[in-house]
Amino acid sequence: MEFEIIFWHWWAFGVFLLIVELLAPGIFFLWMAESAFVVGVIKLIVPTLSWESQLILFSVMSVVSIVVFRLFLRKHPLETDQPLLNRRAAQYVGRLFTLEYPIVNGQGWIRVDDSTWKVQGEDCEPGSKVRVVAAEGVLLKVEKSA
Repeated sequence: MEFEIIFWHWWAFGVFLLIVELLAPGIFFLWMAESAFVVGVIKLIVPTLSWESQLILFSVMSVVSIVVFRLFLRKHPLETDQPLLNRRAAQYVGRLFTLEYPIVNGQGWIRVDDSTWKVQGEDCEPGSKVRVVAAEGVLLKVEKSA
């Protein structure tokens, strides 16, 4: 008994991939789902298409659509009204803080809202005002402010 892939199998697989896309962000599975739907349409139009050809077609279309989308995003990046939303440390660049802990040997800590951040800068006593001039990962670089 030979298993035959029917057009609606591809559509069901496409729906499954859309559900996976909802659970795994990144707009990766969306293009695979689109490829599955297109292969389903092609299978509907050409019912004699072998399963090997269908899998190759799906694979090629998935890779091509993902690569084309990535290239499109490089040329046309998504614009947002909050570009620093997921870059929390970068949100603090330019802000002025009062040290609760000293900076000793170029390393210290500052309290920012409800959290504590590691800082790097010239040695300062508690109570000194510092301005965040850069953010590298979870490290804030500070300069003493007058």
